[in-house]
Amino acid sequence: MRKNIKITAAVASAAALALGLGACGTDSDPASKSESGAKADTSKALVVAASPTPHADILNFVKKNLAEKEGLKLEVKEFTDYVLPNTATQNGQVDANFFQHKPYLDDFNAKNKTTIVPVVNVHLEPLGLYSKKIKDLKDIKAGQTIAVPNDTTNGGRALQLLAENGLITLKDGVGTTAKLSDITDKKGLEFKELEAATVPRALNDVDAAVINGNYAIEAKLSPAKDSLALEKAEGNPYANFLAVKEGNEKDPRVEKLAKLLNSDEVKKFIEDTYQGSIISSFGAPAAS
Repeated sequence: MRKNIKITAAVASAAALALGLGACGTDSDPASKSESGAKADTSKALVVAASPTPHADILNFVKKNLAEKEGLKLEVKEFTDYVLPNTATQNGQVDANFFQHKPYLDDFNAKNKTTIVPVVNVHLEPLGLYSKKIKDLKDIKAGQTIAVPNDTTNGGRALQLLAENGLITLKDGVGTTAKLSDITDKKGLEFKELEAATVPRALNDVDAAVINGNYAIEAKLSPAKDSLALEKAEGNPYANFLAVKEGNEKDPRVEKLAKLLNSDEVKKFIEDTYQGSIISSFGAPAAS
């Protein structure tokens, strides 16, 4: 039976403040020390913070079908924002998280002085442009409004997608950190910046919106079928990965989960469940 634990932002914040702990890591035995010197009991469940879709779905597949055979106890806690999973991991409220890509993590660590590190890549969620009013990319015209995520990395990623499809022109060299102020030609378009999780709900109020893959799926949109434009998978730096507080990478529980997340069984689950809307990105450990 699936057992997901949902946490509101208020509860998670309060818990994080109350705990004020460093994340626990292990070495090879139940009472061993991590690189950071903290003791942990490897007989305890590995608690992983995750976005509901597809991250928690993938983790719950592992929990139900694979974890027991590896002697891994797994607990999944669902978060619906992009901040609390990292702060909870840093504070020790959870042992690991699974929700983000490298550009976002780099930006988060720099801004918050956290020490979260990637462990292993799992999948890619292509960012897409969607609309309930427009059927074809060529029908987007001057005077229309496009919603984009307001966080640094996903906002820049959204602008790059629009530029690659000829809807705007950006300054040379701005890359994934592009901002609205970096647009040199809006081609008459207007833009509305919103928190990534709320962008799908704005589809009725704007002409089009750039939506993260996980939030698109939660909104019953198919990136592969419903998007007007979609990121290419080849050479994409936005693979989502399992992450931990630095020093806990060698926790035996983390290593077991990393192995399972890169298994043939998980790859088949992703292919069968998401039909190309989410793509497995196995092959090498995530860059640190």
